[in-house]
Amino acid sequence: MSRATRAASRLVPEIPLLRRGSKQQRAAEEEVAVPAHFVCPISLDLMRDPVTAPTGITYDRESVEGWLARGSARCPVTGLPLRLADLVPNHATRRMIQDWCVANRASGVERVPTPKVPLGDADAAEAVAAVSRAAGRGDVASCGAAAGRARALGKESDRNRRCLAAAGAGRALAAAFGRLAGERVEGAGAASGALGEILAAATVFFPLDDEARRCIASPASLKSLASVMAHGGELAARASAAVVLRELASSADGRTLEAVARTPGMCDALVRLVRSPVSAPATKAALVTAYYLVSASDRAAARLAEFGAVPALVELLVDADKGTSEKALAALDGVLCADAGLAAARAHALAVPVLVKKMFRVSDMATEFAVSALWRLCRAGDAGAAACRAEALRVGAFQKLLLLLQVGCGGVTKERASELLKMLNGSRGSVECIETVDFKGLKRPF
Repeated sequence: MSRATRAASRLVPEIPLLRRGSKQQRAAEEEVAVPAHFVCPISLDLMRDPVTAPTGITYDRESVEGWLARGSARCPVTGLPLRLADLVPNHATRRMIQDWCVANRASGVERVPTPKVPLGDADAAEAVAAVSRAAGRGDVASCGAAAGRARALGKESDRNRRCLAAAGAGRALAAAFGRLAGERVEGAGAASGALGEILAAATVFFPLDDEARRCIASPASLKSLASVMAHGGELAARASAAVVLRELASSADGRTLEAVARTPGMCDALVRLVRSPVSAPATKAALVTAYYLVSASDRAAARLAEFGAVPALVELLVDADKGTSEKALAALDGVLCADAGLAAARAHALAVPVLVKKMFRVSDMATEFAVSALWRLCRAGDAGAAACRAEALRVGAFQKLLLLLQVGCGGVTKERASELLKMLNGSRGSVECIETVDFKGLKRPF
């Protein structure tokens, strides 16, 4: 596995598992003794939606459905065979739990809401078919409304999401976007909100299968994605487009990534999302997509540099958190593979100080990309590289590189850190070094 592939796999953000109920409610439940028959045998938490198996054991619906979805086909308590279709809502226990919550309201226990009826296979198929029928008619507004309903149903519960996904929701939404994309490209402004709703619904059913990705990767779809990201009327639509594009790029081959990079307006739209963020997920999605593009092609790096990726990334890095820093450094390192990217970074007053700052105290991944980017800036023999070496010495890069080698690093990072030390050593006598970098005292170019 190549270095770029390993790094890319670490850049894709992971989705955490969430527990239902607020921290305050769980704390209150710890103080109040919960009756044993109100507690789910799997999660050991108060049941919100109790269901009873043929074995006579009552579980919380989300817990037992998650158990079955992970491949178990037996009752966790008795070990007897158990199917999803065998679970029956236990309304009597649920009402008793609600009464108990009301009785203990003074202790901070919140009443368990009455759960909604889970989506059945027939209802899921109808919800997906509604999207396809509207797209087939070219009815953009109706398709957006149908996508919105599918999205709302999928977000109600993991059971609903799995049911809709099994019915082909991801493929139907991707196909609908591909079919309607041409109308958006031709200037149908009224379709913007509907297309945004379709994209938002598609994000609920990740990961998309190969057929859905092929629909998103069509030239018309890619052009429409770029348009929504850059000029979408709603911020949520722009964010959804960025997330869908990241999903496509994360599993695309080199040919598809090249097609993405060549799409008119795509690189400009990605840089805009970095320069003027609409949300944290959208920014991170744009950074990950940019990294995949520059890892696949130097031409993509040149296009991103042409649209101002370097100053946008450097400015973002000044106050970025850990996750954003890792992704921005990865994208910046890739953009510096292009001559235009190198020239832009060498002309930016904050480029070298930011890289030196991010070399430590962020993460091993950030260190890897910061060292690599600084090495690219300093390795040439021209005046621009010499100026970068002098600036790196001034802001304490030599000391940090020494410390990095003493603490320990391996592979390419160790090699490039050693080369950087050799490059910087020749200029040490004529440069005054400082230990810290005060970004507030440095004048930004814009």
